[in-house]
Amino acid sequence: MKQLLLCLTMLLTLQLDGQIDLGYQLPHKDILDLADAPLPPRFLINDEATVGILFSRSNFKTIEELSEEEMRLAGLRINPKTNISSRTRYYTKIEIMDIKSGTVHAIKGIPERARFANLRWSPDQSKMSFTTTETNGVALWVIDIASKSAKKITKANINANMRGAIVWMKDSQSILYRKTMSNANLINAEEAIPTGPTISVNDGKKAQNRTYQDLLKNKTDEHNFMQLATAEIWKVDMDGNESKWKDAGMYSYTSVSPDGKNVLIGEVKKPFSYIVPYYRFPVDYIIYDANGKEVKNFLSIPLTEDLPKGFMACIKGPRSLSWRDDKPATLVWAEALDEGDPENEVEYRDVIYEQDAPFIGKPNMLLKTINRFNSIEWGDDNLAICYDYWWNDRNTKAYLFDPADNTKEPKVMFDRNYQDRYNDPGNFVTRINEYGNDVIYSKDGNLFLIGDGYSDEGIYPFVDKLNLKTNETERLYQAKDKSRLERLWFALDMDEGKILSQLQSPTEYPNFYVRNINDGSSTAITEFENPFKALENVHKELITYKRDDGVELSATLYLPEGYKKESDGKLPMVMWAYPREFKDASTAGQVTQSENEFTYPYYGSPIYWVNRGYAVLDDAAFPIIGQGEEEPNDTFIPQLVANAKAAIDAVDGMGFIDRDRVAVGGHSYGAFMTANLLSHSNLFAAGIARSGAYNRTLTPFGFQAEERTYWEAPEIYYGMSPFMHADKMKTPLLLIHGQADNNSGTYPMQSERYFNALKGLGATVRLVMLPKESHGYAARESVMHILWEQDEWLEKYVKNKNKQQKEKP
Repeated sequence: MKQLLLCLTMLLTLQLDGQIDLGYQLPHKDILDLADAPLPPRFLINDEATVGILFSRSNFKTIEELSEEEMRLAGLRINPKTNISSRTRYYTKIEIMDIKSGTVHAIKGIPERARFANLRWSPDQSKMSFTTTETNGVALWVIDIASKSAKKITKANINANMRGAIVWMKDSQSILYRKTMSNANLINAEEAIPTGPTISVNDGKKAQNRTYQDLLKNKTDEHNFMQLATAEIWKVDMDGNESKWKDAGMYSYTSVSPDGKNVLIGEVKKPFSYIVPYYRFPVDYIIYDANGKEVKNFLSIPLTEDLPKGFMACIKGPRSLSWRDDKPATLVWAEALDEGDPENEVEYRDVIYEQDAPFIGKPNMLLKTINRFNSIEWGDDNLAICYDYWWNDRNTKAYLFDPADNTKEPKVMFDRNYQDRYNDPGNFVTRINEYGNDVIYSKDGNLFLIGDGYSDEGIYPFVDKLNLKTNETERLYQAKDKSRLERLWFALDMDEGKILSQLQSPTEYPNFYVRNINDGSSTAITEFENPFKALENVHKELITYKRDDGVELSATLYLPEGYKKESDGKLPMVMWAYPREFKDASTAGQVTQSENEFTYPYYGSPIYWVNRGYAVLDDAAFPIIGQGEEEPNDTFIPQLVANAKAAIDAVDGMGFIDRDRVAVGGHSYGAFMTANLLSHSNLFAAGIARSGAYNRTLTPFGFQAEERTYWEAPEIYYGMSPFMHADKMKTPLLLIHGQADNNSGTYPMQSERYFNALKGLGATVRLVMLPKESHGYAARESVMHILWEQDEWLEKYVKNKNKQQKEKP
């Protein structure tokens, strides 16, 4: 009998220390009400600012939706029953707004309780297409803006598994779409009988790739990928009349030329790969005319497995193929002059070419770039701006060049650190040309720029006029409101000085306005209400402080409504952060947040806990700096701890917090930060780490902003890995991870193995694995549960830390 009692006692002990049988929980009402608050709709506006589209969706998916069948192949997650991404976030309501009157209209004929996605304006913006996901497939619908009515124009047979599945033709009267082939031949991988082993080979080439997830693993996966990626291309008009446009293929790209007479199609080819996603498989880019007749097999890009080392590595040969926005049918592309290897020292990294229809003869060289080519903004025959960048020194250049004369030396207009927000000149104002494309707006020898306006004084966006001859700027407008944050989106009519603007404050939901920069007036377009009334009276301020080495830091501090430190005493605090790498201290110390930003508690936010009696320090700056030849990660841990100490010292110095009751948390790389802080400092009472990676040897070819391999810098990988220092963990840590995490490097195994190590070494730790969830969490059941988990953890180990210590035997 004694032996039986002993066995039962041991079993109960194992249950307490092992797995816990617990269903989904709901958090405290103060948190639940905020998390469940319905959000205002999202908003699209047409180019003439006469019509707005309002589209709404639920805050969350359901666990039932996440549990629908899913196949993970070549970097894609596909619902094989409906042939659309299984992770699609759907809209549930679409409405039309008349901008002048502000009246919102229901759309006649639109299905109720449907799942909407893939909203696309027609080229002339008289219509908008969208898809509905039905029980067994995806159907295409079109809204006629003038009549405010919707019509279904295809059956539920669209293959939306890869990008570019639905593309408007330039006449705005027809659409190319991919039609699903039969999925009857899919093989159940778990039931398939193997015909042999899976064998991978390498012929001596270096193939240093990130740790991608959801890759092909065997011949069964290859077969299923082909089945789900293969589609025919059909053309359908607004009355539902359709005809086959192109026979079956694995199409991954579709782009219509500005004049509508040519269509560029990207078709995936074999061989496939088991180490990179589908977008690095071989692709043929073929040009067709508007009727689907092949014009030219323009470019074949081979399988890309073996790029040189470094973030600036790229393929040899043509890449970044696109249509020129200001010409009827001109293709533009870049080619590496350094063989795609950043280690090769050359004067110019890339050369940019173009070729006009009918795509015969020698292409025309436009210019060469000192750094790696990024993009081109087109203006007209004699004006364009080309951008390049180089990650290693954070440099970017903007070149003004004449597309019609490559003998003219391009003029470097901007040459700067792209992380330097204070000196960002902004983005060029554009207009809509005769092809319906955005091109650079110019007037009387001047270009115009809209900038974010980051500065030491705050965020005050601006509009500048740039003289092309002198390269001097004149400020035409700058926001001045110190009680609200303004964002300038784009020019609606530069001739009249009208800019689409957005205004917000901590209690005022972001709403759209037409800002007239000539007289400073603004006219409201939307009037969305604040759904988070419970946060309206919390205290919010931007604080600035310094690290021990003098680096300027900042964060947003929240205090509970009505809190008075003289009578209420010191508060527990939750600090949330995410480390970012810089190459100089001056840019690292720039303030890029505003206390006038609307207070928005999204699912992963720590702001909920200000209503639970905590001080909350959100977006705490955590720069990791490596100047000159030094890499940021060479001193990652000391800088991490210094950032944390400076933040706590700053708020403690204000007299608000009990520094012995401070929690730290983060998501992804922020989770990695959290585990390291708990391992290498005694600053915190507890930590929350969501969806992180804790053993960097499992990402041996680089991670985050680290491009050195494990074999080049083993001491860095070891020193930065919390897993390697699990024996130092003396602080309670809550680990949360999605069981279906698809983010590069953050395998669910990272949290599982780290938990096992911590448990084996006697640390206080809890691991919560969320079924069906990816890197970000989507289901209401999951989100509410993690909010409950985090609240319970903070209440036990932070707010009531002193009580816990007294109760220990």
